Amino acid sequence: MPTLYIPVAALQYGFKTYLGIVPTVTNWNSTADEFSLVFDSNPLTEFVELPPDSHKQLHYSQMICGTIRGALEMLNLEVHAKFVQDQLRDDQVNEIRVKLIKKIRETVPAGDD
Repeated sequence: MPTLYIPVAALQYGFKTYLGIVPTVTNWNSTADEFSLVFDSNPLTEFVELPPDSHKQLHYSQMICGTIRGALEMLNLEVHAKFVQDQLRDDQVNEIRVKLIKKIRETVPAGDD
């Protein structure tokens, strides 16, 4: 079973619940610690137009990557998430690449035995 299999199911549920879309999970690497979330539409950018030749470094939907990182951190997984394709930048689809950095060891604060 891939290292991130169960959290990926939770991510898909979160996308459906909060954005109304279900991303396709694809492009697993050989060690099963990295994958892509691909989706055809992004409700956050439905009415957005980037001005030409300005804000080239602006990634309008980057907050989705932060949400993924925060959600998986609650499951004791440190990940790196970034947009690799964005329809606002004339790509065919939206693609977020997620990579597991490490599993976070759960620690109990002193005195909370």
